[in-house]
Amino acid sequence: MEYDGTRYHGSQYQTNAPTVQGEVECSLLKLTGEAHRVSMASRTDAGVHARGQVASFRTNKTLPLKAWVSALNHHLPKDISSTAAYEVEMGFDVRRHAVRREYRYCIMNRPAPPALCRGFCDFVRWPLDVDAMNEACQVLVGRHDFAPFASVADGRSTHRRVFEAGVSGRGDLVVFDMAADSFLPHQVRNTVGGLVKVGLGKTKCDDFRSMAASGKPGVVGPTAPARGLCLMSVKYRDFPPSQTETEE
Repeated sequence: MEYDGTRYHGSQYQTNAPTVQGEVECSLLKLTGEAHRVSMASRTDAGVHARGQVASFRTNKTLPLKAWVSALNHHLPKDISSTAAYEVEMGFDVRRHAVRREYRYCIMNRPAPPALCRGFCDFVRWPLDVDAMNEACQVLVGRHDFAPFASVADGRSTHRRVFEAGVSGRGDLVVFDMAADSFLPHQVRNTVGGLVKVGLGKTKCDDFRSMAASGKPGVVGPTAPARGLCLMSVKYRDFPPSQTETEE
């Protein structure tokens, strides 16, 4: 599924605020007459978008898989869309069985602020040194303690494995892509905040690397705005099933 996270207080259900999970569960109730608890593969913060979120639920209602997509979208608000549906084994865990999550952060880097895509990118008016940012972020690749990039210390392990991390320039856009087995709260946005300081010349690459390796909680930042972040995809070893299976 995909969604514009602008008006939601994150993906996870909250009793007193609109969330993506809450909207999906409300739509499923209208569609099936059943109260469903929906699980999501990756938790996104308030204002963060998704292009490739994966959600799962159990139901007694039987519909063709294509009908699940169209019927659910009939009840969902326009800023949330179901893009595909699959039937999976009862033991499939949409969160724990995920092996790779991919996020992208977009920055409009030019003197004039964006008008058309302002809800989907950050804005930095001063020129960014993309090469320096890309060089600095290579220290992230591999299995490390990412406590310096975390905003919340809850006692759980802060070690994660990052498969890829890179910054590229695409015209006026500066794009940061990061793929990992999982992420800490605000990890990507704090990483971007630190890299922007490198790109502006306020932090040297060596200093960024030193902070990244320090193990000191929360030393990298500041936290970049949520609007520039998008969950691009979630990967599994044996999912989704083949196209033939999905059309049955």
